[in-house]
Parts: sequence; structure tokens; C-alpha cells
Amino acid sequence: MSDLGLTHIAFVVKDLERSIAFYEKYVAMRVVHRRFERGTHVAWISDHTRPFVIVLIQSAEMAPETPLGPFGHLGIAVTSREEVDRLAGEARREGILAREPTDSGPPVGYWTFIADPDGNMIELSYGQEVGLAEETARRSR
Repeated sequence: MSDLGLTHIAFVVKDLERSIAFYEKYVAMRVVHRRFERGTHVAWISDHTRPFVIVLIQSAEMAPETPLGPFGHLGIAVTSREEVDRLAGEARREGILAREPTDSGPPVGYWTFIADPDGNMIELSYGQEVGLAEETARRSR
């Protein structure tokens, strides 16, 4: 099967191992591919829920940046409000909580923002209606 649709997003990172550890802890992603070539370390990480990876690249040739900006973020659905609270508590203790958990009601749900090691924002949420909106749109085509 060949890939089709959105397959990845790529970030240049300062410290590949630190970034992998962050995404393992907060987003339940695991390394599915690693390579080193010409001074560049690359890891693909996935949560194994769909054919999508975050590509993490550590290279002396490229400076890390936060391409998502101050509000742009990766949205990650978790299993419960309690999981949002638990991870927000961990992030608070580590000094990386960017926004306290907030209940915005439907369709946004309960969410929080956490900064990854390079300052990119990760939104952890419960109760968003992305799947419902996508399914409704697909049926109406």
C-alpha cells in the first residue's frame, strides 16, 4: 500500500533523545524508524493509530525553529479528562505547561497546551469532535 494524504510533519530539534523522550511521555509516540547520515540524526515517531509520523531531525547544519508559532499546535486526543489533568500536572512540575486545562465545551472539549523541548505547542484534549465532523463531512459528499 502506498501512502496517501497527510503522512508527517517534520521538526528540526536541538536534542533528538530529549525530544523522543518528550513525545513518548506526553503523546505516547514511539520510534518507528531511525537513521544517521552525513551528520544528521533522524527519527520517525508514531502513535500507531494511523499512518502518520512526526519526523524529528537533529543536525548541526540546521538551526531548530518553532514553525508552529505561538498558537499553532499539534492536537493530540487522549482517553479522558483525567488524562489531560494528569499530563498537565506533569508538565506543570516540569515547567513546560503553557496553558492550564480549559473546558471549552463542544466541539472543542477539554484541553491544555504543553511546550515540547524546542517550544512547539502540543494540545492535549478530550472530547473534541474532529472525528464526528470529519465523518459528517464525508457522508455529505
